[in-house]
Amino acid sequence: MKVLAAMSGGVDSAVAAARAVEAGHEVVGVHMALSKNREQRRTGSRGCCTVEDASDARRAADRIGIPYYVWDLSDDFHDLVVEDFLSEYAAGRTPNPCVRCNERIKFASLLERATLLGFDAVCTGHYATIGRNGPDGAPSLHRSRNSAKDQSYVLAVMGPEALERSLFPLGEFEDKQAVREEARTRGLGVSTKPDSYDICFIADGDTRGFLERSLGEVPGEVVDTEGAVLGAHTGTHGYTIGQRKGLGIQHPAADGRPRYVVDIDPGRRQVVVGAAELLSTRELIAADVIGFEPLEAGRSVHAQIRAHGEAVPGTIEHAPDGADRQLRVRLDSPVRGVAPGQTLVLYDGDRVLAAATLERRA
Repeated sequence: MKVLAAMSGGVDSAVAAARAVEAGHEVVGVHMALSKNREQRRTGSRGCCTVEDASDARRAADRIGIPYYVWDLSDDFHDLVVEDFLSEYAAGRTPNPCVRCNERIKFASLLERATLLGFDAVCTGHYATIGRNGPDGAPSLHRSRNSAKDQSYVLAVMGPEALERSLFPLGEFEDKQAVREEARTRGLGVSTKPDSYDICFIADGDTRGFLERSLGEVPGEVVDTEGAVLGAHTGTHGYTIGQRKGLGIQHPAADGRPRYVVDIDPGRRQVVVGAAELLSTRELIAADVIGFEPLEAGRSVHAQIRAHGEAVPGTIEHAPDGADRQLRVRLDSPVRGVAPGQTLVLYDGDRVLAAATLERRA
């Protein structure tokens, strides 16, 4: 096949591109320039898509022996990922920008451009595997053999059509050190490069500061579940469900127990705090379902609400049907800290069934 290899400048994407060449594909490397700040630099493991990353990707492509280009997708990234991140927090929701980037940039904008240029597939360094367990032999998305690095959760929003045209050569690796060792034996200089973590467009890791700078101050009250005012805040966007520290409370609870953010109401400019047990729920309600195969009420599933969270067993209570696009899942045991805007991914064993956006707790 004619394959476009997305090369971030890290070890994973470099080894994935090399394996695609080794598999006999005609491979072209491309680095996505996502930051509007052309002078952005890495700080250890923080930041990505910087000038250093573009240079590292070029050297890797040269070593592999494939053509290499840089594509400027910064406008798409800003409009579809950064602005979405800001608007979701402003609305009192908790988004996952890595999920949105995979959905809207890597497997939408990038794949669209690749298709227009005649490529058959896009290759990335994600940790996941592709099977043929879907209806009528359609491609199915599965967890990586390396459970610690598994990225099927953030990939689930890509949907079956994009999956049909994707390659994940690293899915069969059992540990990251094996990937680094292969990079070393291939002579790739990125074999010891640190992994990126946190939110790539917030290079200093200060998410709250980024939100305050971007959205400004919108003062309001911190209240308890009875509506009693306990303190003040400078913007509901600085809080997430389940947060315990930095609540702006001026005096302790009467029972002396810690309090957590249990609700956020941007319309009233209120952050509601309460006891830990108020964070637990056994029913998940979601919308915007992206299915890899049909869902039906009564089906047993495992539900995951965080990229590195545990998948909890449960049962589908209500599946999307026609104009009714709501998904409801009843869990066997309660989970804590469910927040609107989070991504819900349903699994059958290691196979992804669907992804959806959490709306609220029951």
